[in-house]
Amino acid sequence: MGFGLFVPEFRSAFEISTSTVGFISSLGFFGFFLGLLVAQTLLRRLGPELPVLSGLIAAVLGMATVAAAPNLTFLALGVFLATSSAGFAWTPFNDAVHRSVEDENRPASLSAVSSGTGIGIAGAGVAALATVFTGLSWRVCWSIFAIAAALVLIGNWAALRSIGKDTEGTWSRGWSDLLPVAAIPLYAVAFAYGTNSAIYIAFAGDQMAEAGGVPGLPAAATPPLVFIFYGLFGLAALGTGRVKAMVGLPMLLRLIMLAGTASCVLVVILPASWVGLILSAGLQGLHVMMTSAILAFWSDRLFPTLPSLSFTAALLATATGSVIGPALAGLASDAFGAEAMFLGTAALPALTAAALLNRFVRERAVDG
Repeated sequence: MGFGLFVPEFRSAFEISTSTVGFISSLGFFGFFLGLLVAQTLLRRLGPELPVLSGLIAAVLGMATVAAAPNLTFLALGVFLATSSAGFAWTPFNDAVHRSVEDENRPASLSAVSSGTGIGIAGAGVAALATVFTGLSWRVCWSIFAIAAALVLIGNWAALRSIGKDTEGTWSRGWSDLLPVAAIPLYAVAFAYGTNSAIYIAFAGDQMAEAGGVPGLPAAATPPLVFIFYGLFGLAALGTGRVKAMVGLPMLLRLIMLAGTASCVLVVILPASWVGLILSAGLQGLHVMMTSAILAFWSDRLFPTLPSLSFTAALLATATGSVIGPALAGLASDAFGAEAMFLGTAALPALTAAALLNRFVRERAVDG
């Protein structure tokens, strides 16, 4: 996500085109995809500690590589490593929560895990905003990110040492058990969310800055503001479980998909206003963080004996969309213009919302 936050600076430092921005973003999410697969193997054999710590090591190395990158190749390598960290670290927490938290409390716990991202995004946005008004180099920001990742590495090393691998035999089933008809909506939502969010992260801040930014501030302040509001609104995902209990899962899914649609449309129709920026970034933050929380507890409910494997499957669908989306979006933007690209992106979650009829959305698979 930090790559999208600093796209204007990277454009200036490395002379990269819009299509190249898309390809680097897709490369990063390919690292996320690979991290998910490796983490699942490590988790199965050794428990959650090693994949989480491996992810945080990748985060430290990746962010430090970006901070010191002398050319585009090292920038792309750093983005790849840093983005892979989420693939390593995310699903092991799902496994740990499943084994240590009662069923009725899991949606809130899993929502809290996912919502931590919102704090990081907002903090990164504040750091980027500081560079605009102080003249601090973006390299200093990425050095700070690397130091923060190192501190989190130490904290997780201390916290996870007592959690071993699953010894209850829940690994006897495999990937083929994750393909009932009831799971199709889960994977469709995950793919649409991954595509929409990756494109927004890579291009929205830069597009709004190119449109002139918000009144009263330099255009360079626009991407940081996008990510600050994105992260702050995303903290509402802490209440995802309660909202689901009030309106039901099908309605919540439709609303959150439409939030993703509206956020992209606002980039086109109100790119240079405070209202447009706050609403667009806020709706995308809700879309990303609440969908992340939904995927965590929905996969847990659909496959209660395969909590980590099922969440990995959902995130692989997310990662697939995130790999494909930015690369195609960059090419589409060069060919047809950024406005057409964002409107095309908005169509995917809208179509997904239309397809999510109540009878198709189940919280539990028929075979339990």
